[in-house]
Amino acid sequence: MAEQLKAELKAVKGMNDILPPDSARWEWFEDKVRALMARYGYLNLRTPIVEPTTLFVRGLGEVTDIVEKEMYSFEDAMNGDKLTLRPENTAGVVRAVAEHSLLYDGGKRIYYMGPMFRHEKPQRGRYRQFHQVGAEALGFAGPDVDAELILMCRALWQDLGLTDVRLELNSLGQPDERRAHRDALIAYFEQHRDQLDADAQRRLHSNPLRILDTKNPAMQALVEAAPRLMDFLGEASLAHFDAVRAVLDANGLAYRINPRLVRGMDYYNLTVFEWVTDRLGSQGTVCGGGRYDYLIEQVGGKAAPAVGWALGVERVLELLKELGAAPAAPVPDAYAVVPDRESLGVVMRTLEALRAAGVSVLMHGGGKDGQGSMKSQFKRADASGARYALVFGTDELAQGMVAVKPLRDATATQTLRPLADVSAWAAQLLDA
Repeated sequence: MAEQLKAELKAVKGMNDILPPDSARWEWFEDKVRALMARYGYLNLRTPIVEPTTLFVRGLGEVTDIVEKEMYSFEDAMNGDKLTLRPENTAGVVRAVAEHSLLYDGGKRIYYMGPMFRHEKPQRGRYRQFHQVGAEALGFAGPDVDAELILMCRALWQDLGLTDVRLELNSLGQPDERRAHRDALIAYFEQHRDQLDADAQRRLHSNPLRILDTKNPAMQALVEAAPRLMDFLGEASLAHFDAVRAVLDANGLAYRINPRLVRGMDYYNLTVFEWVTDRLGSQGTVCGGGRYDYLIEQVGGKAAPAVGWALGVERVLELLKELGAAPAAPVPDAYAVVPDRESLGVVMRTLEALRAAGVSVLMHGGGKDGQGSMKSQFKRADASGARYALVFGTDELAQGMVAVKPLRDATATQTLRPLADVSAWAAQLLDA
């Protein structure tokens, strides 16, 4: 027992701590997302991390990889309920919308941010606890909203300074069209059953559309020659797809039609899309989504159309880092150098006044026996990245002053500023 208590405790594999200064990049990214969503009129919705297991079985599809292999599911010890850590959040958003009758007065534009969980092998940009940002437009049937969401993605990439991502587009049509295509796929793959790997053979009759998404190089030629869903689409489905494309064309957004793009969940119909990059290896999809007009009814709500997307935060930040576009960690405007503890009252009163005026100030933390030598404090001030050191020396305090010493401009001179009127000079620390 003693040895167990001494054993080093670490985070669960694939569930990572986000430490400073990396956490500052996450905050920067989240601020960009919130500003974008406000411009497009999307409101934040927050759902529980734990949902009923049935929600994902019914919503995602019983034979999807997520439900079959990747969910963290357990039985509630208190009442025996079968629960699951959410592997994605579209189903949870739809559950919340249906449960609270949010569409009673018309469509809703919603966004969310938060952690998701999938039990899979951790690899670059893909973890067991990962984070998503998603946007969902519920109650809107028109192709204009499909296009709006895609254009919103482009606006986010521009806001982030993110390049080297491209759009791939497809249409999955409607359920009857997919059923006809499914029958054709089964017949085709039955004729070439000896070329199917074990995973494809398992899916042949349960979910043949997912065979098209195989990453097995040995099956690529076979998949390329398979019947294409686009050839089974009716007039209405084609018209919807053409209308989405027309809006994207009018806005100068380039894309590639990818007939093999099917996405990983069964709930999609009509438009599906992905934003992909070649810079992250096999984890090249940074954002994906599409229309899911039947999901709300599947989870027990009143039938209503919907469309949305989700992006992987870790992948986007990894791509920003790869491209050298990730922002630097923020630094304080000033660093307070405090020679002795006796002056802490007036020092901290001054710092609070500066902070109230919008100046970020880091104060040197003192030990129980003092504040540390002036040399060590100036060393910490320089390492902090602050533009100024605020020196609360004995002589300065005796005059009711603080010395403001520039740290990044060798030609600038140290000045004295009055403690009694901080607001008169605080803005000067921000203007430089």
